[in-house]
Amino acid sequence: MKFAFVHDHRGTWPVSVMCRVSGVTPAGYYAHQKRPPTRRSQRPAELVDAVRTTFADTRRVYGSPRLARALNARGVRCSENTVAKVMRAEGLSAVRRRRKRPPKSLALAAAEPPHVLGREFAATTPNAKWTSDITYLWTSAGWAYLAVVIDLFSRRVVGWAMSRTPDTELVSRAFRAAVVRRRPPGAVLAHSDRGCQYTSAEYQQWLASIEAVASFSRKGNCRDNAPTESFFATLKTDPTATASRRRRCRAGYNSGDGVSVGLAGGGPLLPGVSHPHRRSRTMSDRPAPIPPRT
Repeated sequence: MKFAFVHDHRGTWPVSVMCRVSGVTPAGYYAHQKRPPTRRSQRPAELVDAVRTTFADTRRVYGSPRLARALNARGVRCSENTVAKVMRAEGLSAVRRRRKRPPKSLALAAAEPPHVLGREFAATTPNAKWTSDITYLWTSAGWAYLAVVIDLFSRRVVGWAMSRTPDTELVSRAFRAAVVRRRPPGAVLAHSDRGCQYTSAEYQQWLASIEAVASFSRKGNCRDNAPTESFFATLKTDPTATASRRRRCRAGYNSGDGVSVGLAGGGPLLPGVSHPHRRSRTMSDRPAPIPPRT
């Protein structure tokens, strides 16, 4: 701190007065003025010069992690956080690669998959709104894929299928099982995400053959299919489902479609597997309550 002169509206203060106010001696002040700068005081300026030079040598593409490694390789001891602070103070930022997005033509915009459901998850009649999706489950026999079809009126799984590969045939078998099980009298709103299995020509042609109305979630919006996502969360965490998966895997139970229930992890949450005591949070046709012990 320099105490030579202080200027204000009252004039210039001498060094002796400022030393007396600051509690230091004039000799100490003048000794401080003649003392050469220390290595510690010179390091910030040297580090700034080294960061700017190295940043320019690397063509302004290095961020703080790689720039810190480059400086240490040149013999300048510094950490990543110190380099980040210097870069922030000096306004240095690495050149980022621009994310290229393909142009969206008018024809492509017109062919946008329809979002008919519109998050209206309440249904007044059975077999009016069905949602579907695929998930993967880890079992003792390896990974398996499960496709389900849920009726939004009762929130029950009305159709399901299992396979070792998540292909179009998997979702088609699940929807066919739902049609055979429920036999809807009118057109069904079939909602799903934009997976390649659901947007394939084979699956869309089969939906058109049964006069089902296709609906798709919006791009990158998993909440548009929230009931099915919620069911998968329950399936993977429900203790009865995981216990039944292990038990049926040991017993080698076969569901009739070539894949065991234990392999796919269906458990008691899927139709055809008896479990009368489980109660769903949003089911209008709930099972009977637990009978009292006699």
